[in-house]
Amino acid sequence: MSRSLPDIAILAVRVLLTLAFGAAGLSKLAGVDMMVGTFDQIGWGQWFRYVTGAIEVGSVVLLWIPGLQLLGAGLLLCTMICAVLFHLFLLGPSAVPALVLGLLCAILVWRHRPAAA
Repeated sequence: MSRSLPDIAILAVRVLLTLAFGAAGLSKLAGVDMMVGTFDQIGWGQWFRYVTGAIEVGSVVLLWIPGLQLLGAGLLLCTMICAVLFHLFLLGPSAVPALVLGLLCAILVWRHRPAAA
């Protein structure tokens, strides 16, 4: 089966998001000091770190299940929208990494959107 350039690009985005969110989600779940400190700054308690980590890891799995890729990408996009807002209004210093990851998630959401009737 040969793949077109756009298909290869989508696969590359999926791999990149898997690596980024897999690492970030697992570090949140493992309680890496930086993640604990970040969620202390947010002030909602560490339960929010666990929920965010579980969403990230679970969404990464969904990215690889046919029919559930839109759900996985959508959850990650919502997570990155929240991350950008937290960085802009509470955490600083830069929302750019979250913004870039969010844009990559948006690409997958667009790619896996339902076809118009």
